[in-house]
Amino acid sequence: MNSVMLGAITLLSTFSFSVYSSNVDSVDSISMNISSGGKTSVMKEGQNAFSLPAANLPMSKRLDFSVGNSFFRNPWVQAPASTDARDGLGPLFNTNGCQNCHIKDGRGHAPREGDTNAVSMLVRLSIPALTPEQKRRVILEGVIPEPIYGGQLQDFSLSGAKPEGQIHITYTSQHITLSDGDVVTLRKPNLSITELAYGDMADNVLMSARIAPPMIGLGLLESIPESTILGFAEQQKQENKVISGKANQVWDAKAQELALGRFGWKAGQPTLMQQNAAAFNGDLGLTSNMFPKDDCTQAQTICEKLPYGGTPEVSDKILNFVEFYSQHLAVPVRRNVQDPQVIKGQQLFKDIGCESCHKTNIKTAKIEDRPALSNQLIHPYTDMLLHDMGQGLSDNRPEFLANGQEWRTPPLWGIGYTQEVNGHTEMLHDGRARNVLEAVLWHGGEAQQARDKVVQLSTQDRNALLAFLDSL
Repeated sequence: MNSVMLGAITLLSTFSFSVYSSNVDSVDSISMNISSGGKTSVMKEGQNAFSLPAANLPMSKRLDFSVGNSFFRNPWVQAPASTDARDGLGPLFNTNGCQNCHIKDGRGHAPREGDTNAVSMLVRLSIPALTPEQKRRVILEGVIPEPIYGGQLQDFSLSGAKPEGQIHITYTSQHITLSDGDVVTLRKPNLSITELAYGDMADNVLMSARIAPPMIGLGLLESIPESTILGFAEQQKQENKVISGKANQVWDAKAQELALGRFGWKAGQPTLMQQNAAAFNGDLGLTSNMFPKDDCTQAQTICEKLPYGGTPEVSDKILNFVEFYSQHLAVPVRRNVQDPQVIKGQQLFKDIGCESCHKTNIKTAKIEDRPALSNQLIHPYTDMLLHDMGQGLSDNRPEFLANGQEWRTPPLWGIGYTQEVNGHTEMLHDGRARNVLEAVLWHGGEAQQARDKVVQLSTQDRNALLAFLDSL
């Protein structure tokens, strides 16, 4: 990005003005920041809106970004192969490339009708921790893996092995009548696994379907000081009897200690490095120094007979490039911020109470080796905390400190770009919501009061709220 455009973003990011709202008694100052990612934000629309490096990333670092992108985007292959930098796929896996799930660095989706595999959806597996030994193990591992199929179902395999099983999703409909008489049909997913290749699963197996979240702004989220996130939890505890977010405490494999959870639908990973290494291991069947063993159980003896791509299959050097890439994917700027309907919707978002969890105006820390991410005022619309979202969204599957009804508040920046980037607007952890309104209507638990206020909005106000969200 040239200096003129970067200067324009810097100027626009500080732009604000006062607007008179007919339903308030005074002039209300509404922030018009368009640069959700601070100086990292980019002006880009269309299918590649999520695929640019941070605007303030110097040219000297763009090559590192591109190299990381190549290992993220290009497919990995079975070993041995002439492309030995990308061999070692499998033996059991969900996909052969990261971008197959994070489509155009964006959001995955639930299986379409007639799909023979889930592609950008995976299924986490575990069993309840019942014994003292299992409960101690959960502290370090987060879950107790299913004895035969491990912590994640792999629905692909190399030739010579069989996929663990096939994922199937059906839906049950339920109807919500809004105050203006409009009826919204929600779809509740019913998950099943067929064609199990290695025996029956445990009778008490816990399953959770997950779609891939967008990749934008992850380095900024990693740069939020831990004290800020814990401060949000303390603030909610003191100010609100309904909203009571909590931080997950997860195992940091590199530091060999418990750490704040930041990434994943239940904040089950502490760093992007570990998130990426875990995805290489679980999703692609690739080992690294952080995860040196294939995701195979003792029941899957076929894994020992198939070729592997060296020890480790993903080198530290490759992991460093992929980490740099995933840290510096930019958030595109907001749009239509001066639209009166958007301005009204932003005030409604605040008045309804959505900002209690979807926090904005967060300052990142100073990161010595990541200057582009340092000291940025960002607007991610997340508190990075776990919240009880009610039985309707529950997967009944704990993960570290997160119980079966708790989910990390997902950032909302870039949500208005979903259709043009990914060709759909499916939301939530399993893609059940087909648009933003359906996602809001699934909110329960701590968010029940805010959700009920949305149900009671007039048509005009509801459209304004949705217009604001589409502007992000």
